[in-house]
Amino acid sequence: MRIWGEISKITEIYTKQKKVNRTEKTEQVTGKKDTLSISSEAKDHQLVMQALKGVPDIRRDKVDTVTDKLRTGTYTVSGRETADKLINNILDKKI
Repeated sequence: MRIWGEISKITEIYTKQKKVNRTEKTEQVTGKKDTLSISSEAKDHQLVMQALKGVPDIRRDKVDTVTDKLRTGTYTVSGRETADKLINNILDKKI
């Protein structure tokens, strides 16, 4: 391919592109340090969660009394009370 005209203008374009890619040294930048602050509400929540971890999931005294009643045959449950509690539980969840 033959290029007519001034070739110096074409080479000038290439030299401009070389200058664009150069970077100058900059001074060292010092950034700010990150800080973390926890609200008093979050601290209270954390305290409560730690206290709850120490509480057992099963109340052994209640389980033992029901187990003893079942073994001796003295544990009786009213069908009406069971039905009332079931209905109340279902109604409470819907509201």
